[in-house]
Amino acid sequence: MSGAGGAAVASVSSAPPAQEEGMTWWYRWLCRLSGVLGAVSCAISGLFNCVTIHPLNIAAGVWMIMNAFVLLLCEAPFCCHFVEFANTVAAKVDRLRSWQKAVFYCGMAVVPIVISLTLTTLLGNAIAFATGVLYGLSALGKKGDAISYARIQQQKQQADEEKLTDTLEGEL
Repeated sequence: MSGAGGAAVASVSSAPPAQEEGMTWWYRWLCRLSGVLGAVSCAISGLFNCVTIHPLNIAAGVWMIMNAFVLLLCEAPFCCHFVEFANTVAAKVDRLRSWQKAVFYCGMAVVPIVISLTLTTLLGNAIAFATGVLYGLSALGKKGDAISYARIQQQKQQADEEKLTDTLEGEL
């Protein structure tokens, strides 16, 4: 059975990861660290949410605990070494683009807030949502430098001036 699992991991990891789309090593580690911290905050807040008699709070708490497990599974699979498929899932998540991770993590963090809008759900999901925001910012890419921006603006201005002079010469 371990041979089939090892072959699956090998075939998944043979594809180039989508994380090489311009993220620096420290930003990648910042995203992973915020994912782990978001998982811890979701788990603790989810436990506090489950200690109540209101069914919507319990549902939000269970969802938050599930979010914590998914975040740990995706961002730090070594924390879930007891789960057989943890490395396979982590390898598949690593192949996703940054914007896909951003949508997934932000969507997971918003659902408990929609179910039960309390301070515990807001604070518990804030770091998980911030993880999605960090991945979303990495999907936008690097900021351009001022020199290339000025060059582009100058070319546009010259093109506009040429169009204007051509129009004025045509009217005369």
